This record gives sequence, C-alpha cells and structure tokens, in this order.
Amino acid sequence: MYITASSSQLAMSSVPLIEIRNLSKSYGDKLVLKHLSLDIYPGQVIGYIGPNGAGKSTTVKILTGLIPDFNGEVTVNGLSMRNNPQEIKKLIGYVPENAELYDVLTPMEYLDFIGKLYDMEEAQLHNRARKLLAAFGLEANADNRMDTFSKGMRQKVLLISGIIHNPQIIILDEPLSGLDANAVILVKELIMRLSKEGKTIFYCSHMMDVVEKVSDRILLINKGEIVADGTFESLKQDHADTLERVFAKLTGRDESTHETDAIINAFD
Repeated sequence: MYITASSSQLAMSSVPLIEIRNLSKSYGDKLVLKHLSLDIYPGQVIGYIGPNGAGKSTTVKILTGLIPDFNGEVTVNGLSMRNNPQEIKKLIGYVPENAELYDVLTPMEYLDFIGKLYDMEEAQLHNRARKLLAAFGLEANADNRMDTFSKGMRQKVLLISGIIHNPQIIILDEPLSGLDANAVILVKELIMRLSKEGKTIFYCSHMMDVVEKVSDRILLINKGEIVADGTFESLKQDHADTLERVFAKLTGRDESTHETDAIINAFD
C-alpha cells in the first residue's frame, strides 16, 4: 500500500525546491528505480529509508549529479539536472557513506581544497573552517595529517566539508557512522537547526530511531518504488508503533522473527 501525507503536512513552501518526475534508472536489464515522482520543499528534513538494493544510493547519486544517465526529469531550484549539473552541485552539500579523504593532508588543507571547488573567498573559507573544526572538537587537530585520525574524526571532517559552503540542500548518507555519542547528539541538533534556517536535508540511514526523531517527512523505498511517504505519526497510525515495524511491514520483513528462531534453533 502506498500512503502519503497531506499537502499541508509536506509543503513548508508552495514552491518545490526539488522536483522529480518519472525518474527511472536501469543497470543492464535490472530496473533499479521505477518511475519515481516527488516534490521536496525548502526546510524539509527527508528521512530516506529502504532495504539494501532498494534504490537509495542510486537516487542520491542522481540528485548529486554523480549519475548523469537516467530517464525522467530532475529539477533543482528551477534548474534541470540534465542540462545544468554543475550549477546544481553548487547548491548541494554531500556527505557520502564511504568517502576517501586525502590522508596526507591536514583538515585545514582538505577543507581549503573543498572550499575552493565552490569558489569560496579564501579569508572566509579559512575563518569558517577553523570555527567548524572547533565546534566539532577538532581544533587541536586542524593542522595534523589525517592519516592518524580515527574513523570518527575523519567523519567529522567529511561532515564539515559537506556544509562549509553553506549549501541550500544537504544530502547525508549514513552521516553518524563512527561518531561518538556526543557527536551524534551534535549532528542531530545541527540537522534540526539547519532545517529551521530553511535548509533542505535529505537524510539516508538505517538507524530508524534517529530517522524518527529528526525527520519531518519519511520516504520508504522498496524495489525501486516509493511505498510510503508521510510524517512518522501518519505512518505509525496506519501501520505500526515504531518506524522499524513500519519498515518491516512494508518491505516484507515481517518474517524476521521466524528467521531469528531458525538461527537459535540451529544451535540445538
């Protein structure tokens, strides 16, 4: 069953920032995305969830301009992704799930490189980089090479690189990976504050409890199709009392208890 929230719940502005129409993508004979159509509005925090292989990563790569070959239309701030990918990329901050940093660089050198890709003025770039590194607890490490950094420290640098140019749209793919509890709290609060500032957040995660808390709209994709679209309260009312159970019900994972029993019984 496909469910959707009312337009009053979804629209924080009458004009969509991102318009997706009939979006499809195939790899060989496999259709990964099946005619997706969505409107995303300024200031929304979108929780984008689904099982592995559902089409989440492909959607994100199309929205960030990493996959130029697709069917359908994607428009961002009135610009066509097909015709203006470079202009759109300036509006987006992207924090991928797995990204390689240049280990021989320091955080300041890396952020200098990223900021210049966005044509940031050098004084503003360096001032903002220092402030953000301090806010994330990395002030003392700002000029140390990153080959000695822990995964959590590297993730913080990635997060900073995704927001340093003050983008209109922030796409986060499992951004909490490797972070300690305090940093997780910081990022959750940051997402909510950025939303209040009018930023649009597209948040991909398998951490259902976090998606519940930070998202004002949840999209559930399964087998290349959006099967649920609404607030957590609306999804809960129609299906289950937790997002995990909504997820299990709508993606055919209700049999997980039986699978767990089978695993335990294997030791008998």
